[in-house]
Amino acid sequence: MLSVDSLSYRYESAAAPALDNVSLNIPAGGIYGLLGPNGAGKTTLISLIAGLLNLSTGRITLGGEPLATARAAQPRAIALVPQDYAFYPMLTTRENLRFFGGTLGLAGNELATQVEHVIAFARLEQVVGKRAEQLSGGLRRRLNLAIGLLGKPQLLLLDEPTVGVDPQSRHFLLESIAALPAAGTTVVYTSHYMEEVEAICQRIAIIDQGHLLAEGTLENILHSPQPLLEIHLDRSLPVELAERYGAQAIASSKYRLELPAAAELPRLLDELAGHGCLVRDLSFGQHNLEQVFMRLTNRSLRD
Repeated sequence: MLSVDSLSYRYESAAAPALDNVSLNIPAGGIYGLLGPNGAGKTTLISLIAGLLNLSTGRITLGGEPLATARAAQPRAIALVPQDYAFYPMLTTRENLRFFGGTLGLAGNELATQVEHVIAFARLEQVVGKRAEQLSGGLRRRLNLAIGLLGKPQLLLLDEPTVGVDPQSRHFLLESIAALPAAGTTVVYTSHYMEEVEAICQRIAIIDQGHLLAEGTLENILHSPQPLLEIHLDRSLPVELAERYGAQAIASSKYRLELPAAAELPRLLDELAGHGCLVRDLSFGQHNLEQVFMRLTNRSLRD
């Protein structure tokens, strides 16, 4: 559905590009996750797809057509729900929805129907008469989402849609977003919360410092022929063992080690005991997204 080919972008006076030769293919009918820490380039990529920034290097196509051509033919095809609140605080919930529906060219019965539909979808019935500035953080995020759905977009771009909300509101938002593909909306979901991406995305891309580090199905990204070992000791890992097992320090006295096979674990534990090292805890298994990101970049998703 959406193809991004060799996309690069540098902000004026920036020392490094925000995006550097990024290529993605986002299929229709699912939720595609863009994962990376703050400043990775996710918002720049979303802004380019949404048309908020002008392309400088590279190409974006939607349904096989250049993005500008596709947007001109179907102005409501792409909708962006930004990280910042995108509504008027002095207007009520319903007034905001009617106003933004009007900017999309909706009027009369069509406008009324869509306003009621998104109110029900986001469960805003109890606050339609409240000014937006009076809403809780979770309700404001739901209003943001409802505004983005007014035009029945084919492609919905969600930029950090759960920032600053309580756990209950986050659960509701994730559940609601997960239901959108069944209604015909493809979702591009940006986040630095790896657990959210793991919960709702079928395909993901990991971006850091403007570079695409990995892309594919969640299953393929997480698969590793070698189980990952993380171990926490009561003291520093002896240099001899650190060199032999390619140790990577991830916290105080906590390390990630490379084992050629699971059968090597007992030997390692014996060697640690021989050096007087007490194992406080260890984790031995397949990767999760944070571990994959650490392996690729040597830093945390939230750095």
